[in-house]
Amino acid sequence: MDCLVIARESRLSRCMRELRALLVLALPIMIAQLSHSAMGFVDAVMAGRVGPRDLAAVALGNSIWVPVFLLMTGILLATTPKVAQRFGAGQETEIGPLVRQALWLALAVGIAAGVVLWNAKPILVVMGVDPELIGPSMVYLYGIGCGIPSVALYYVLRCFSDGLGRTRPSMMIGLLGLLLNIPLNYVFIYGHFGMPALGGAGCGWATAVAMWCMFFAMLAWVRWAPAYKNAGLFDRFEWPRWEPIQRLLSIGLPIGIAVFAESSIFAVIALLIGSLGADVVAGHQVALNFSSLTFMIPYALGMAVTVRVGHALGAGDPRQARFVAGVGILTALAFAAFFCTVMLSLRSEIAAIYTPDPTVIQVASALIVFAALYQFSDAVQVTAAGALRGYQDTRVTMVMTLFAYWGIGLPVGYALGLSHWFGEPSGPKGLWQGLIVGLTCAAVMLSIRLARSAKKRIRLHNVRT
Repeated sequence: MDCLVIARESRLSRCMRELRALLVLALPIMIAQLSHSAMGFVDAVMAGRVGPRDLAAVALGNSIWVPVFLLMTGILLATTPKVAQRFGAGQETEIGPLVRQALWLALAVGIAAGVVLWNAKPILVVMGVDPELIGPSMVYLYGIGCGIPSVALYYVLRCFSDGLGRTRPSMMIGLLGLLLNIPLNYVFIYGHFGMPALGGAGCGWATAVAMWCMFFAMLAWVRWAPAYKNAGLFDRFEWPRWEPIQRLLSIGLPIGIAVFAESSIFAVIALLIGSLGADVVAGHQVALNFSSLTFMIPYALGMAVTVRVGHALGAGDPRQARFVAGVGILTALAFAAFFCTVMLSLRSEIAAIYTPDPTVIQVASALIVFAALYQFSDAVQVTAAGALRGYQDTRVTMVMTLFAYWGIGLPVGYALGLSHWFGEPSGPKGLWQGLIVGLTCAAVMLSIRLARSAKKRIRLHNVRT
């Protein structure tokens, strides 16, 4: 009996140690991610105060640029597990050359993303968006397109820092970006200091300025802070080389496609309901924006799990890597329970933060209920995906994600919300019900894949030792 008690205490002690280590990494990332999402929150609130048309324009702009942003940053996210494994293995001199090539990749995908956003008008036209909303939506996207190359470069430097286990810089610089975004929005929305009054669309240009400031701040941090010296990032200049860039793409492209597959469903929903009027689009944007804020918590945990799993594997301890993944998923579920309760209890009050319009509040309150329900499956799938990134197991993850969201979630949502296959179409509610189905399928499949990947890595380690 005494041995059993001691064993239980030992397991509990181990769990608490890992939880503390995970949260030390994750809390700064959470604050950084919430700061980035809060920029979108500020955009939505300030545009919503101008009017439903301005909020709808920002919503439609977000439906285009956010999936592009996530595809881009997903590709670059391959930097984190590669840096983490090298750091865990004590191979710090190999980190600088890796990050230099990742910066070249970031420059290429950042410019490509900007070009896509500047030429996004045909997408809005094809999706049947109200013509009155296309003009301001494109003004918003022009601004974002000018800033997005800086985000790509910033993100590689952030992944470099996170992979070393140093997540505080992203927190500090994320807060800086948020603090800059608020007055910049005021300048561009209402037209001050010689700037034209762009209305809600001015948020895009304010965000672009904040993006460039964040990149230069991160560049200065990793250039001068002593903790980054051993990596030798700035020791010499290198032209792009295809071989290391190809290795980054082999890991990062599946990550980017998987993240894009999830985010693009939300974007497609926004575009599909674009013809239902500004009030419906604005209500959808309110619910989506708030759920995006809560999503940043498990997403940050997933990023921290990537680092912890990478460090454990680099140190040759696959059992610890599996343990890290389990603690991360349980922690994410605890946060999901909290946010689900808050959203169900305060859905009308949450919607009222964004807009005083009663019609928009009514639409948003109904959709927030569905957002609350998918907190659990969303928490599991994003944390499991983060652990799989630590294992650099990304291709099967991509296939599973595509199937869950596009093969199951979107067809179910379309059938319930926009077709007569199951009776009268329920509009945005049916589309959000499809999201719940898709996220749940993703959570189940990624959890099974994670368990198999962890077991396989342990078996290989046992054979080698």
